[in-house]
Amino acid sequence: MIIKVCGMREAENIREVEKLTDWLGMIFWPKSSRYVSQRPEYLPTQAKRVGVFVDEEAGRVMETADEYGLDLIQLHGHESPEYISMLKGHRIIKAFNIAIPSDFMDTAPYEGLADYFLFDTKGKQVGGNGEKFDWSVLSSYQGNTPFLLSGGIGPEDVEQVRAINHPKCIGIDLNSRFEIAPGLKDVNKLKEFIEKVKK
Repeated sequence: MIIKVCGMREAENIREVEKLTDWLGMIFWPKSSRYVSQRPEYLPTQAKRVGVFVDEEAGRVMETADEYGLDLIQLHGHESPEYISMLKGHRIIKAFNIAIPSDFMDTAPYEGLADYFLFDTKGKQVGGNGEKFDWSVLSSYQGNTPFLLSGGIGPEDVEQVRAINHPKCIGIDLNSRFEIAPGLKDVNKLKEFIEKVKK
Protein backbone atom coordinates (compact mmCIF):
# COMPACT_ATOMS: atom_id res chain seq x y z
CA MET A 1 0.00 0.00 0.00
CA ILE A 2 1.34 3.40 -1.06
CA ILE A 3 1.26 5.99 1.72
CA LYS A 4 0.99 9.56 0.47
CA VAL A 5 1.19 12.46 2.91
CA CYS A 6 0.00 15.72 1.41
CA GLY A 7 0.15 19.39 2.34
CA MET A 8 3.85 19.53 3.23
CA ARG A 9 6.01 22.67 3.13
CA GLU A 10 8.27 22.91 6.23
CA ALA A 11 11.81 21.65 5.54
CA GLU A 12 12.39 19.80 8.82
CA ASN A 13 8.87 18.35 8.79
CA ILE A 14 9.45 17.11 5.22
CA ARG A 15 12.72 15.51 6.30
CA GLU A 16 11.01 13.61 9.13
CA VAL A 17 7.83 12.62 7.31
CA GLU A 18 9.56 11.29 4.20
CA LYS A 19 11.09 8.53 6.34
CA LEU A 20 7.57 7.21 6.90
CA THR A 21 5.94 7.71 3.53
CA ASP A 22 6.21 6.72 -0.14
CA TRP A 23 4.85 9.87 -1.77
CA LEU A 24 5.00 13.39 -0.36
CA GLY A 25 2.64 16.08 -1.65
CA MET A 26 3.15 19.82 -1.91
CA ILE A 27 0.21 22.09 -2.74
CA PHE A 28 0.72 24.79 -5.37
CA TRP A 29 -2.76 26.29 -5.15
CA PRO A 30 -2.65 29.84 -3.69
CA LYS A 31 -6.06 29.52 -1.99
CA SER A 32 -4.93 26.57 0.14
CA SER A 33 -3.86 27.12 3.76
CA ARG A 34 -1.03 24.68 2.92
CA TYR A 35 0.14 26.60 -0.15
CA VAL A 36 3.86 26.35 -0.91
CA SER A 37 4.64 30.01 -1.56
CA GLN A 38 8.41 29.56 -1.60
CA ARG A 39 10.70 26.63 -2.18
CA PRO A 40 11.44 24.75 1.08
CA GLU A 41 15.10 24.51 2.07
CA TYR A 42 14.79 20.74 1.85
CA LEU A 43 12.89 18.61 -0.66
CA PRO A 44 12.41 14.84 -0.36
CA THR A 45 15.10 12.61 -1.83
CA GLN A 46 13.59 9.23 -0.82
CA ALA A 47 9.83 9.78 -1.16
CA LYS A 48 8.39 10.67 -4.55
CA ARG A 49 7.52 14.35 -4.94
CA VAL A 50 3.91 15.11 -5.84
CA GLY A 51 2.78 18.60 -6.84
CA VAL A 52 -0.91 19.42 -6.36
CA PHE A 53 -2.51 21.94 -8.72
CA VAL A 54 -6.05 23.29 -9.12
CA ASP A 55 -7.06 24.58 -12.56
CA GLU A 56 -3.58 26.01 -13.09
CA GLU A 57 -2.26 27.07 -16.49
CA ALA A 58 -0.52 24.06 -18.07
CA GLY A 59 2.66 26.01 -18.75
CA ARG A 60 2.94 27.02 -15.10
CA VAL A 61 2.42 23.41 -14.01
CA MET A 62 5.27 22.29 -16.25
CA GLU A 63 7.55 25.07 -14.95
CA THR A 64 6.83 24.11 -11.33
CA ALA A 65 7.33 20.41 -12.11
CA ASP A 66 10.79 21.20 -13.48
CA GLU A 67 11.71 23.61 -10.67
CA TYR A 68 10.74 21.18 -7.91
CA GLY A 69 11.72 17.97 -9.68
CA LEU A 70 8.21 16.57 -9.33
CA ASP A 71 7.72 12.85 -9.90
CA LEU A 72 3.94 13.17 -10.16
CA ILE A 73 1.45 15.92 -10.90
CA GLN A 74 -1.89 15.80 -9.05
CA LEU A 75 -4.76 17.69 -10.68
CA HIS A 76 -7.47 18.57 -8.17
CA GLY A 77 -9.68 20.90 -10.20
CA HIS A 78 -11.83 20.70 -13.32
CA GLU A 79 -8.97 19.86 -15.68
CA SER A 80 -10.18 18.31 -18.95
CA PRO A 81 -8.78 15.22 -20.69
CA GLU A 82 -7.39 17.60 -23.33
CA TYR A 83 -5.57 19.52 -20.60
CA ILE A 84 -3.91 16.31 -19.36
CA SER A 85 -2.72 15.61 -22.90
CA MET A 86 -0.75 18.87 -22.70
CA LEU A 87 1.30 17.57 -19.76
CA LYS A 88 3.13 14.91 -21.75
CA GLY A 89 6.09 13.25 -20.09
CA HIS A 90 4.68 13.55 -16.57
CA ARG A 91 2.89 10.98 -14.45
CA ILE A 92 -0.57 12.25 -13.58
CA ILE A 93 -2.92 11.77 -10.64
CA LYS A 94 -6.43 13.05 -11.38
CA ALA A 95 -8.57 13.71 -8.32
CA PHE A 96 -12.34 13.27 -8.18
CA ASN A 97 -14.74 14.29 -5.43
CA ILE A 98 -16.99 11.37 -4.55
CA ALA A 99 -20.28 11.17 -2.68
CA ILE A 100 -22.51 8.70 -4.56
CA PRO A 101 -21.85 5.79 -6.97
CA SER A 102 -22.70 7.80 -10.09
CA ASP A 103 -19.80 10.17 -9.35
CA PHE A 104 -17.44 7.48 -10.66
CA MET A 105 -18.86 8.04 -14.14
CA ASP A 106 -16.77 11.23 -14.25
CA THR A 107 -13.60 9.12 -14.37
CA ALA A 108 -14.36 7.43 -17.72
CA PRO A 109 -12.98 10.19 -20.03
CA TYR A 110 -9.66 10.08 -18.13
CA GLU A 111 -9.01 6.34 -18.52
CA GLY A 112 -5.71 5.87 -20.32
CA LEU A 113 -4.69 9.51 -19.73
CA ALA A 114 -4.14 9.67 -15.98
CA ASP A 115 -1.77 7.17 -14.38
CA TYR A 116 -3.73 7.20 -11.12
CA PHE A 117 -7.00 8.53 -9.77
CA LEU A 118 -7.51 9.95 -6.28
CA PHE A 119 -10.95 9.73 -4.70
CA ASP A 120 -11.65 12.53 -2.23
CA THR A 121 -14.72 13.71 -0.33
CA LYS A 122 -17.07 16.26 -1.83
CA GLY A 123 -16.87 19.28 0.45
CA LYS A 124 -16.79 23.06 0.68
CA GLN A 125 -13.13 23.18 -0.25
CA VAL A 126 -11.36 21.48 -3.17
CA GLY A 127 -9.56 19.21 -0.69
CA GLY A 128 -8.36 19.06 2.90
CA ASN A 129 -11.89 19.10 4.31
CA GLY A 130 -11.04 16.44 6.88
CA GLU A 131 -14.21 14.49 6.11
CA LYS A 132 -14.70 10.95 4.82
CA PHE A 133 -17.18 9.82 2.20
CA ASP A 134 -19.01 6.50 2.39
CA TRP A 135 -16.28 4.06 1.38
CA SER A 136 -18.85 1.37 0.59
CA VAL A 137 -19.50 3.20 -2.71
CA LEU A 138 -15.98 2.24 -3.86
CA SER A 139 -17.44 -1.08 -5.02
CA SER A 140 -19.17 0.90 -7.81
CA TYR A 141 -15.84 1.89 -9.34
CA GLN A 142 -15.24 -0.49 -12.24
CA GLY A 143 -12.46 1.41 -14.03
CA ASN A 144 -9.01 0.15 -14.97
CA THR A 145 -7.01 3.04 -13.48
CA PRO A 146 -5.57 2.37 -10.01
CA PHE A 147 -6.56 4.83 -7.29
CA LEU A 148 -5.60 6.27 -3.94
CA LEU A 149 -8.21 6.87 -1.27
CA SER A 150 -8.32 10.31 0.30
CA GLY A 151 -10.61 12.44 2.43
CA GLY A 152 -10.55 12.69 6.19
CA ILE A 153 -8.53 9.56 6.94
CA GLY A 154 -7.50 9.89 10.58
CA PRO A 155 -5.65 8.03 13.36
CA GLU A 156 -8.80 6.11 14.32
CA ASP A 157 -9.29 4.61 10.84
CA VAL A 158 -6.65 1.85 10.95
CA GLU A 159 -9.09 -1.06 10.79
CA GLN A 160 -11.26 0.57 8.13
CA VAL A 161 -8.22 1.16 5.93
CA ARG A 162 -6.97 -2.38 6.44
CA ALA A 163 -10.41 -3.70 5.48
CA ILE A 164 -10.42 -2.05 2.04
CA ASN A 165 -10.17 -4.79 -0.57
CA HIS A 166 -10.90 -3.07 -3.88
CA PRO A 167 -8.48 -4.54 -6.48
CA LYS A 168 -7.61 -1.08 -7.86
CA CYS A 169 -6.94 0.61 -4.50
CA ILE A 170 -3.17 1.02 -4.31
CA GLY A 171 -2.81 3.46 -1.45
CA ILE A 172 -4.09 6.19 0.85
CA ASP A 173 -3.60 9.94 1.06
CA LEU A 174 -3.19 11.51 4.51
CA ASN A 175 -3.41 15.20 5.31
CA SER A 176 -5.45 17.36 7.67
CA ARG A 177 -6.27 14.76 10.35
CA PHE A 178 -2.57 14.37 11.13
CA GLU A 179 -1.72 18.05 11.47
CA ILE A 180 -0.55 20.23 14.33
CA ALA A 181 -1.27 23.25 12.09
CA PRO A 182 -1.92 23.63 8.35
CA GLY A 183 1.16 22.37 6.54
CA LEU A 184 2.77 20.94 9.69
CA LYS A 185 2.31 17.22 10.37
CA ASP A 186 2.38 15.37 13.69
CA VAL A 187 5.18 12.91 12.97
CA ASN A 188 4.42 10.64 15.94
CA LYS A 189 0.74 10.31 14.97
CA LEU A 190 1.71 9.48 11.41
CA LYS A 191 4.33 6.94 12.49
CA GLU A 192 1.94 5.13 14.82
CA PHE A 193 -0.85 5.03 12.22
CA ILE A 194 1.34 3.87 9.33
CA GLU A 195 2.96 1.13 11.42
CA LYS A 196 -0.48 -0.23 12.37
CA VAL A 197 -1.84 -0.03 8.81
CA LYS A 198 1.16 -1.87 7.38
CA LYS A 199 1.18 -4.68 9.98
